[in-house]
Amino acid sequence: MTDTLLALSTDHCRITPLYADDARALSMITDETVTSQVHFLPAPFTESDARALIAGSGGGDVFHAVRDARGLDLNGVIGVHRRRGHEYEIGYWFAARARGRGIATEAVRAVVDALVSTRPGCSIVAECHPDNDRSRALLRRVGFVSTGLAGRRPGRMLLSWRAAPAYRIDVC
Repeated sequence: MTDTLLALSTDHCRITPLYADDARALSMITDETVTSQVHFLPAPFTESDARALIAGSGGGDVFHAVRDARGLDLNGVIGVHRRRGHEYEIGYWFAARARGRGIATEAVRAVVDALVSTRPGCSIVAECHPDNDRSRALLRRVGFVSTGLAGRRPGRMLLSWRAAPAYRIDVC
């Protein structure tokens, strides 16, 4: 199943499909800090590029809008990409104004939780450049661990999501 996720709400954001009307806002949040990290995005990323990305969303590559709690302002994008078998890759980018506020962690965690609940037994991976400390930290907070393997994209390392144990022992 590779259709879009259902609309999700968290304390600070709403996650919905990207729509054609989002093209202008998407081009505005996709600046050089994003295009220099996301290999498939052209630089500069224009409104026309945004329309093409939105039009191509579906099937094995689904892009979700991360909006503010009111559901209005576009703060970021989370892609869910079908890989082999029951494996899904998560990728994301966020507007400079939304970074460092916990919104990305909250949104990525919500998407991972939705994948786990709607696709039992699936594997979830992410690729991250070893020098991207903020993204690696976000992925660790959500539950991703390094596999020690190279990712598909040059210079990227593969991380895999691991479910947290249902219990925790604080004393040995």
